[in-house]
Amino acid sequence: MDIPCSIFDIQNQKKLKQFDCSTANKTGESLVILTHKNGASFYRFESLARFSEIRHGIFTRHFGCSTGPFESLNVSFGLGDKTAQVRENRQVIARAIGSNNLIFAQQVHGDQVLILNPANFAGDESSGPVLGTGDALVTDACGKFLTIQLADCQSILLYDASRRVVANIHSGWRSSIRNIAGRTVQIMQKHFKCHPADIMAGIGPSLGPCCAEFVNYRKEIPEIFWRYKTANDHFDFWSISRDQLADAGVSPQNIEVSNVCTRCNTAVFFSYRGEGQTGRFASVIGLTE
Repeated sequence: MDIPCSIFDIQNQKKLKQFDCSTANKTGESLVILTHKNGASFYRFESLARFSEIRHGIFTRHFGCSTGPFESLNVSFGLGDKTAQVRENRQVIARAIGSNNLIFAQQVHGDQVLILNPANFAGDESSGPVLGTGDALVTDACGKFLTIQLADCQSILLYDASRRVVANIHSGWRSSIRNIAGRTVQIMQKHFKCHPADIMAGIGPSLGPCCAEFVNYRKEIPEIFWRYKTANDHFDFWSISRDQLADAGVSPQNIEVSNVCTRCNTAVFFSYRGEGQTGRFASVIGLTE
């Protein structure tokens, strides 16, 4: 079935509103590289893009087939979008990343870390390959592209070039306060003998301190995290993730933060806070060889 996909002017995406945490001002420069390939647009981290043996991308909401609140590259089932359109949108991602082996998880905003080996994932025609229920995926298998679905939550991409291990983390605020970033680094250490100091990390576009308001933070956010709160009850979860990675042993100079807020950039990314009913964009990483 041929489904017409949307057309979007790639020139409109070159400037993202970026949050400057040091001055609390939005600037026009981005720390990530915009790439347009095989009918899709996605951003890459400079630190990860220099490794030819991996491919990664944080895809925009454009160049897909979905309409209405899911316009247009929604990759998530179960939101009300048409199944055929989501399938075709996932094919758009697959063509751009160069592989049909997109591996998903049943994301639940927890702290479960799933390890992929070539024989332990299953799927069906409607959902695609699903490794299991969890919010972080780790593998050393080539040709398997770990995919996270997002609309304000962080995708944290990890790569250890020495041990050739990749990870993709879905870190919303609930997972963040459970330290899923640190847990994933620990899993990489335990199961793959990774050294945290060798790990490169990229924290993707997500809800920034400009928009992460928690009026009920006293009930929702443990007190240990209140030091990341501004005077107007906004939280800096980018800094939380950066500190958790550093506490787990990742070198601070190896942590790249996009500083791009999804709610401030709804023309480029889906945002639940900004839009309510909306789609999910994809973040992907995998070893190619």
